[in-house]
Amino acid sequence: MPDYRRHRVAGASYFFTVNLLDRRSSLLVDKIDVLRAAVARVRELMPFHIDGWCVLPDHMHCLWTLPAHDGDFPKRWQAIKTGFSRRIDPGEPISMSRSIRGERGIWQRRYWEHTIRDERDYAAHLDYIHFNPVKHGYAALPSEWKFSSFHRAVSQGLYPATWAEPDNGTETWGERR
Repeated sequence: MPDYRRHRVAGASYFFTVNLLDRRSSLLVDKIDVLRAAVARVRELMPFHIDGWCVLPDHMHCLWTLPAHDGDFPKRWQAIKTGFSRRIDPGEPISMSRSIRGERGIWQRRYWEHTIRDERDYAAHLDYIHFNPVKHGYAALPSEWKFSSFHRAVSQGLYPATWAEPDNGTETWGERR
């Protein structure tokens, strides 16, 4: 059995990719209010700052910063996934191994996590999050995708509203020097 070890650093910023088990599903955007409620509930119990987030139909990317005294992001993800799953009507196919463990067939068991190293790494991952709907063909521009923190980032002055538009001088998004 693999030994999964997570790099936990109290107060660090982390980039995550979390996938649905069925990558053809649109459950995350279909049930966006359920997802938002699950995240809000977890943040009440175990605070963290959302630096960036983009929800696509079958997966999501986010960038969090944890409190200075806390590095336990796995507990937060478990609570988010569980909170979301409990509010979704059953009916998805469930493998025997999931059934034995009492699991639903909604989420992939694992997720990708990356500890942010520095400001350049932070900026590159935030760009990746906000450009992802364009990369996957869900929008022509980041500003067109409503399930993203891009709009908040624009209002905070982190991005111009025209970021990633052709011929606006940002052809090298995600590769800041």
